[in-house]
Formats: sequence, structure tokens, C-alpha cells
Amino acid sequence: MLNKLIKPPEVTKSSTTVCIVSGGLDSVCTAAYLKEKKCTLYILSFIYGQRATNEILIARQFAKILNVKDHRILDIAFMKQLYTNTNVLTDAKKCLPGSFDYSVVVPVRNAIFITIAAAWAMSINARIVAYGAHVGDSRYYSDCRPEFIKSISDMLNLAEADGVRSGLRQKVTVWAPIVEGIDKTELLKIGYSILGDKIFKTWSCYSNGIKMKGGILHCGLCESCINRKVAISNAGIEDKTRYAKNEE
Repeated sequence: MLNKLIKPPEVTKSSTTVCIVSGGLDSVCTAAYLKEKKCTLYILSFIYGQRATNEILIARQFAKILNVKDHRILDIAFMKQLYTNTNVLTDAKKCLPGSFDYSVVVPVRNAIFITIAAAWAMSINARIVAYGAHVGDSRYYSDCRPEFIKSISDMLNLAEADGVRSGLRQKVTVWAPIVEGIDKTELLKIGYSILGDKIFKTWSCYSNGIKMKGGILHCGLCESCINRKVAISNAGIEDKTRYAKNEE
């Protein structure tokens, strides 16, 4: 069903790709997967007013590890003013839930990120815009579903239809692991096979971490930390992430 909605692009060395990377497990493993496929990889990260600002530092580290063509960090923190108190990821006064709650949904965040990424992609004649949406995301996040991916791909190409028709722009395809039916655990296995224990340097916590002896640790209690633990356990990999909950 997934592939009937949008055909996965053929990722080759000639496939210049802009990949949105937050510094989290899913996006880093997605970037590693694309790099392994020998595409020419550009990475884009966003400061959008999120609580977990240190994820940007992690994204920068993995851009170096993956030896990408270019890494841009865009500051759109003004979005926090527009989001006001709509979600817990940009409102530090709200408590972070331990299981899914709609408060973790940042309004049209992926649509904003993908649109900006597509502007860069079309400027450098990249064929693919990628982000880390996997099968598990589709249950709760409408901007991670194949219908959304197909729709935004169509919209972006319509927005530059004249440029594409004239040959000045190249048509882009929005791609994510969900398009190939990949879930979080499988995506983690792919990333681990490429990066090994480096994946434990990724940042999943919705908070900016808990300062404890030895560094800044994942809280271990928020929904994202719990999803991380479950995926690593399901993958049969020893979890070397340090969680504050385990060290109290």
C-alpha cells in the first residue's frame, strides 16, 4: 500500500539529496542510510524554538561523522512566538508526557521544514528531500504519513512547475523510511550497522537533558526517551545511552 502512494526514488551516487536532520535517532539513521546508498548528501537542521537545543550540536557532530557535502543550520526560532503554548516541545513551562499526547505535536512542523529544504534542493538541483518519518510515526503524526508525503511532493513541484518545465529547476521527490515500509526498530538496525555505537550519541530526549556527573543525560522518562529504549531493545542491541532516571 505504501509504495502505491509514492514510489521510492532510486538512491544512487548521482542522487543529490537534502536530508533534514534534528540530531535524533531517526533522522541520523536516515542520513546514514542515504549516505550508505552513495548519494551526495546535504544536511539541514532547524532551530525552531525547541527545548532540546543541544540536538543541534549533535546534528553538527553527525554531519562531520558522515562527511556530508554541506550542513546548514537555520534559525527560525521566531516560530516559538507563533506556536505560543500549543505544544510541549517549544513551551518549557509544560510537563513532558511519558506516553503519546497531542501536546507533543508541533503544528505543521514537518511541512515547514520540508518546504524550506525543497527550496534549497531546487537551488542546488537535488532530486530528493528526505526526513526520518518511519512506519510507527504514521499512527500519531499526520505529517509523517505517505498521503502527506505524496501531497507535499506534488505541491512543491507545482510551486516550481514553470521552472521544472523550462529545465531551470529539477523535480524533487520527498522521501522518508516509511515509503519503504521501514519502522523505527528496522531503521535503528540500519543505522547501527553503519555507525555502530556512535548512534548512542544521538539525542532523542524532548528536554535539553539532565545535568549529572559525567555530562548531560537523557531524562529517560519522556515519550521520546521511552520510544528510544523500546526500539533499541526490540533491535536486540545493548542500550549504551545514559538516562538520568537510571542514575538517580
